[in-house]
Amino acid sequence: MRILLTGGCGFIGSAVVRHLIRATGHSVVNIDKMTYAASPDAIEEAATHPRYLHIKADIADHAAMREAFATHQPDAVMHLAAETHVDRSIDGPGPFVHSNVVGTYTLLDVAREYWAGLPAERKAAFRLHHISTDEVFGALGPKDPPFNEETPYDPRSPYSASKAASDHLVRAWHHTYGLPTIVSNTVNNYGFWHFPEKLIPLVLLNALEGKELPVYGDGSNMRDWLFVDDHAEALVGVIERGEIGATYCIGARQPRTNLQVVHAICEGLDARIPDPAGPRSRLIKFVTDRPGHDFRYEIDPSRAEAALGWNAANNFETGVGKTIDWYLAHRDWWEPIRAAKYGGQRLGQVSVGKGAAA
Repeated sequence: MRILLTGGCGFIGSAVVRHLIRATGHSVVNIDKMTYAASPDAIEEAATHPRYLHIKADIADHAAMREAFATHQPDAVMHLAAETHVDRSIDGPGPFVHSNVVGTYTLLDVAREYWAGLPAERKAAFRLHHISTDEVFGALGPKDPPFNEETPYDPRSPYSASKAASDHLVRAWHHTYGLPTIVSNTVNNYGFWHFPEKLIPLVLLNALEGKELPVYGDGSNMRDWLFVDDHAEALVGVIERGEIGATYCIGARQPRTNLQVVHAICEGLDARIPDPAGPRSRLIKFVTDRPGHDFRYEIDPSRAEAALGWNAANNFETGVGKTIDWYLAHRDWWEPIRAAKYGGQRLGQVSVGKGAAA
């Protein structure tokens, strides 16, 4: 299968590329315009693999998308490209509307035109998989059941609203035009190559450098956490075995409060590199909560597990341990980003925005 994948140099997208090249025989055409959170290094050995090609382009550019489809003749599309950081969407929502709404519309428009012209056999096999977030469902109370495929939409931030709009567009193109689409929604991902503004790498690197660990509110906000490599495996399962028109909620059944996450990282670092000044939990500082901060997200992945024959292989403790070890071994990647993007100052608050793809 030749897969046209958007956002393949982002956090989740690069994990999917690595999995496709390492574990399958599929070819990948990666369209990524290389924004601040994209990293060509994250592709790893796939970058020089004969089944991989990168095209630097904006998915909102009709001409570039038409050329990519016409030239590379994909059998399927995996759409991960998106602006994903909640705090950034609050400060400036425009890029989120452009990438997540206009970009998705453009991709759908070009994909429908391309699909309509395919020979019957290839047309019947074609599919477009749109990867989204659990944040489109709004927020859960402490005792509410987890989100599932039937949960009504109730986005609360510019980011989640833009992703909700893109989900609706994908489903509308299926129901109106017959375009064979699938949607998946996921929880917070973490793991290797995660841009340092996100919760787990930000806390990890601040703690490593002896900086404050700012936590919103009292740290009781809760998220479900999925190791990114496990998510990549599930997403490939969706494109290979998913039912056209279906939605799959993909999660790991690993809910933790933000404060529990911060403590787990501190304890993991303390065990590996003890700090002479004492346990790194001393660095935790509670700060004013951000606007519209949803209390809890959690997904029931039962349908996806049954349909795909998939379960998350990593629990939170093993996944965080692997993540800590990876960042300790990859200073050459994140230290220049910290210096260039933040200058040691703009580290922000501990954020819980998604990394759905970049």
